[in-house]
Amino acid sequence: MEKPETASPALSPSEVRSIIIGVITAMFLASLDQTIVATAMPTIGRLLGDFEHLPWVVTAYLLTSTAVTPLYGKISDIAGRRVTLLVAIGIFILGSILCALAPTMLALILARSLQGMGGGGLISLAQTIIADIVSPKERMRYQGYIAGVFAASSIAGPALGGFMAEKLHWSAIFWINLPIGLVSLWMTNSLLKKLPRHEKPHKLDLLGAAMMIIATTALLLALSLAGPRYAWTSGTILGLIGAFVLFAVLFVARLRTAPEPLIPIEILANRVVTMSVIAACAGMGVFIGLAIYMPIFLEGKYGLTASQSGFTLIPLMVGTVVGAASSARMMVHFKHYKRPTMIGLVIAALGLAVVAVDPQNLPLWTFALILTAASIGLGTIFPLTLLAIQNAVSPHQMGTATGTLNFFRSLGGALVVAVFGAIVIGSLPADIAAHVTMESLAHSFAAAGTDIASVFRWVFIAATGGVLLSLASLHLIEEKPLRVNVRPAAPTTE
Repeated sequence: MEKPETASPALSPSEVRSIIIGVITAMFLASLDQTIVATAMPTIGRLLGDFEHLPWVVTAYLLTSTAVTPLYGKISDIAGRRVTLLVAIGIFILGSILCALAPTMLALILARSLQGMGGGGLISLAQTIIADIVSPKERMRYQGYIAGVFAASSIAGPALGGFMAEKLHWSAIFWINLPIGLVSLWMTNSLLKKLPRHEKPHKLDLLGAAMMIIATTALLLALSLAGPRYAWTSGTILGLIGAFVLFAVLFVARLRTAPEPLIPIEILANRVVTMSVIAACAGMGVFIGLAIYMPIFLEGKYGLTASQSGFTLIPLMVGTVVGAASSARMMVHFKHYKRPTMIGLVIAALGLAVVAVDPQNLPLWTFALILTAASIGLGTIFPLTLLAIQNAVSPHQMGTATGTLNFFRSLGGALVVAVFGAIVIGSLPADIAAHVTMESLAHSFAAAGTDIASVFRWVFIAATGGVLLSLASLHLIEEKPLRVNVRPAAPTTE
């Protein structure tokens, strides 16, 4: 019988706590930057005198952060977590400084691209480092803290961004990253030298990495640009989709022929990994899609202002945290640890299906209550899929597997948002859809005389389908016994 072991023998309990606080701070750095920019964008566009290219401030970060996520996982398996995390934080801080000093919109967009190259590794590296120092069973204790990071950034980010842009200067939303990043560096730098190393010779498949980055960038560009800016049948979008298909096929072929592919075949062939990725991809996609499009529904259907709809959506953000934290703690006490998540997803699917049946006559308080219950159910999927993957792969593949999960979760979010956008924007007349923005979308339905509840019925049907896909994939995940040991190799100094 294995003797429980909650941390590397080289680390004391206080050192484990310090490392976890440090890497969670790095995680907060990345998650805050995804939300703090949104409310400052109108001010940025006005002061830099360029509204036309303003959406690229968000898109540039999304493109680079998503594309490099699997690379960080693989590199951390080769060079070690400490070096890789310090590089990621350093790139992120440098990008933040360049963003704050940007004199033009083009300079800001380029700086955001660099910032995304750093931010893309922070979340998955933090999750991997936690997996290095605490066992799967013990890891559930920390899921509440991780979930709290995302809740805090989701709620505080928009308010903080708006306040800084209005009362201080828009550059303050980037300067704030410096003290947070330096705190993370200070707390983790020396202690990360004691991290267990799982030595196994690796090579980075640069050709495969290039194919994956090109395919990912083409797909995300197509999903970002299609709709209001370009028709789905336009040459630009079809060209981007064609480039995605071509390089995706080449990447798959490379995975099958490379001596050591970027994502090892044994990881992709692992059924636990495959089903967990699909479940997380669908669940994250539905959550992000609802977070983006529900304000439009609330404004158009119930006549709420932008700020009122924002407050109404706070339970959606908090609900996922409650679901993630509670399911993580319950999993430790269940032999069949999938059950809390399966129950949560059933509740989420039923709630969204109820809204889809009659969105026209649903009172606001009932809708908010159902949305909160659905978000709690969706939140349960995130700790389970991460734990299942990390419990199913070898320690020397932990970084690659965790990076792969986060990569596909980001893609899932982009895909579902594109589906929701196609449903919503596609319901408007062509002359109105051609000039619509996210800010004017709710008013566009009134101008077109389109019943917004009827349109969003299909959004809720699609969301229900996404949750059911997540549930079906979860059902196929094998419940391997949770390891009670970290199983580290002998620690070495990097």
